Order: sequence, then C-alpha cells, then structure tokens
Amino acid sequence: MENITALEFTGELKYQPQPGERDSQTGEVLYPYLANISEGLVEAVNLAIRLNRPLLLEGEPGCGKTQLAKAVAYEFSKRYGVKYPYASWYIKSTEQARDGLYTYDAVRRLYDAQFATSDPLEQDKIRKRLNDPTHKFYIAWGAIGQAFRASKDKHRMVVLIDEIDKADTDFPNDLLLELEEKWFLVKETGEEVRANPDFSPLIFITSNAQRKLPDAFLRRCLYHYIEFPKESTLLKQIVKARFGKNWRENLTDLALHRFLAIREEMEDERGEFGKKVSISELIDWFNALNLQQSPSQIEKLLKQPNIPYSGTLLKTKEDLEFIQAGYEGDDEDE
Repeated sequence: MENITALEFTGELKYQPQPGERDSQTGEVLYPYLANISEGLVEAVNLAIRLNRPLLLEGEPGCGKTQLAKAVAYEFSKRYGVKYPYASWYIKSTEQARDGLYTYDAVRRLYDAQFATSDPLEQDKIRKRLNDPTHKFYIAWGAIGQAFRASKDKHRMVVLIDEIDKADTDFPNDLLLELEEKWFLVKETGEEVRANPDFSPLIFITSNAQRKLPDAFLRRCLYHYIEFPKESTLLKQIVKARFGKNWRENLTDLALHRFLAIREEMEDERGEFGKKVSISELIDWFNALNLQQSPSQIEKLLKQPNIPYSGTLLKTKEDLEFIQAGYEGDDEDE
C-alpha cells in the first residue's frame, strides 16, 4: 500500500463507482461523488494528505460533506489497486471522545468474573476471556482505534467523523491528543495504541456549524467549505447518475427549474445562512416523482401549480405556505 505522501486525490469520474454499483462487502448501492468538486476541494484533500492533518468540512446540510470520505477511499482503492478501508463515526449528542477510540465492556467482564465457576459448560470459555492479557473479548474498537491499529499492518484507513458539532463543547478538545500525536492509552490494560506515521489515517470531520468549534481544535485541522453548485449543469449530472435513462432531459430541466426557483425564493426570504432545499432533498424529490408510471404523468405533475410531493422539499408548515403563496401570486399576475 502507498504511504501517505504518495497518495493523490483527483475527484475524476473515472475513479468513482458506476451508477447502481454495489459495495462488495455491504451490498450498499453506490453512486459517483458529484458534489461540488472544485479545484479548492481537491487541493484541500491533497493538503490534508501531505500535511497529515484532519480536514474539517462545512457546508449546507445535504451538500455532500459526509459522502466525500467514502469517495476518497473508493478512488484510492480503484486507482492504486489496493483496498483502502473506510470507517465512520456518526456523532450523537451524548457521545464521548473515547467512543471513537474504544469502548470497554466492564459489565460483561464483571459478569464473567462472578459466574466463572457457576456453569461447568461455560467455564473454559469464560476463563479464556478473563485470562486473555489483551482483554480483546471486552474491547470494541472505534473508528479511530481501528485506523491506528490498521496502520501498524501498513493499512491506511479513511475515517469520517460526522457532525462533530452535535457533541458537547468539550468534545473536540478531548480529541486533540489523538488527532495531533496519533496515539491513545487503553486505561483498562495499559496498552498504548500508536498509529504508524507512514500509514496514518486520513481523517475527515464534518460540521453543520450548529455551534462554534474551539480554536485549539481548529488550529489542528485544515478547512474547506463545500458550496452549493452554482450551475444547474452539475445538478443535472447528479440526477443523471442517480436515475440514468429513467428521465428525459426535458423533464430533468423542468424539475430542476422548479427546484432552483424554490431555493431562490427561500434564499431571498432567509438570506445566505437560512434553511434552503438541499441536494439530498432534490434526490428524494426525484425518487418520489419517479413513482409515476410514465414520463407524461411526471410532466403533468411538474406543470401543475402545487409542488408535487412537497413534503420531500418543504419540511415545515411555514415553508409550504410561503412557497405556495409565491406560486399563487404568480398565477394572479398572469
């Protein structure tokens, strides 16, 4: 496997999955990564590789932040002919920094210690677990722990830490040592888990900017903001990759025209940082429209005053009333 300085991300479509391709291990349906892959984004990924720093990604919800890490792992695997493992850590509000390193099942170990002599049929298994010096039967490795351990065998992993801003304010600072020095201590066993510096994981961190991240944490990261595509051409490519021949070009243009009109109205009303319809909601909307039996039925829906399947795009009563009022106003003007 290539070491860290030899890797390069291009974002080129030839290194992305074909539409509808399935992951050989999970069976998950894959699609090419077609978010706003700008020169700046490619540069940011490659800087993170060269400088061995985590890459912090911000951008509107649904703009492709979460999918980038998996796309990078896929490109490296295809381009270099060696599987680049991928691990994800989806942050919850109750998350602790240690959860991404490892969790230790102390309750199970206590149970084993109490019942080691009670069941003759299980005694050998229980004693084996209790006497194992690595405590491997009681430790579950988190995404970062997996990546550090894999690096010892010269395997580079791509790690996603998703929506770090969901955690409490101390959470990012609790990861400073692990992100900068690439090691941690398993307190229950005294084992030091250190990443091989030549095969250190490539770490992507996403945030929806729900809260400000600490300055000390930001200093240890590189940063990139993923913009919503300014050109409808990219949105057409995303739709084509997802739905292929199921959509005629004129229907795609008609649907995108309505989608972008809704987005523009929401932006005019709420400003740059207000909630607007996203790429992920656009895909949901196309999936809903695709339930129709024929292109003519889709066209009929798209030309009616009300927004078809509006619940895929508009998520509050206020949104629905605001957008619908705009269409009714247009009808009166005509």
